[in-house]
Amino acid sequence: MFRDNHRKLGMVLVVGMSLAVNVATADVLGSNYAEEYRPTIWIDPDGCEHWTMDDGAEGYMDAVRNRDGSAVCHRSEICGVVPTDQLFATDRYNIGPANRQRLEEFFRQANAFGYLIYGHTDSRASDEYNMTLSQNRANAVASVATSIGARVVDVRGFGERQPRDTNATAEGMQQNRRVEIYCLR
Repeated sequence: MFRDNHRKLGMVLVVGMSLAVNVATADVLGSNYAEEYRPTIWIDPDGCEHWTMDDGAEGYMDAVRNRDGSAVCHRSEICGVVPTDQLFATDRYNIGPANRQRLEEFFRQANAFGYLIYGHTDSRASDEYNMTLSQNRANAVASVATSIGARVVDVRGFGERQPRDTNATAEGMQQNRRVEIYCLR
């Protein structure tokens, strides 16, 4: 019903590549109101980039379709995987000066339009703790990127929910503790 009302009101929603915040205005029951929409981007497991607005409207980053109607996906690539053991002390998310400098150099040389930064942990702590830790670590890497003017499109913590390897071995857990950086080109 909410979406139908939006259509009836003739609202126009524009999502540009600049990912700027858009404001849509409508006349509802004779009163004007403005609602702010903040775009979000994510990549599904097949590599398709999606966008969504906080009113629930969702779509693909590219309106081009294959003959069967499926979206044409522009694969983003993981351009950096930072093992968190090299970047952070156990249970910490602050980045030291030497690692900060390495990350700054990475973002300067990657030459991407924007970055998606995703934090991951192993399964040693509770899910809630791991979600917070992975989000804080992803935020720390994102703050380095933005400090040199790089565009960060999305930052998320996935905790232990997307393991690369088994959490049954020390080697597997080490592979799961990482921050992935996707380059949008």
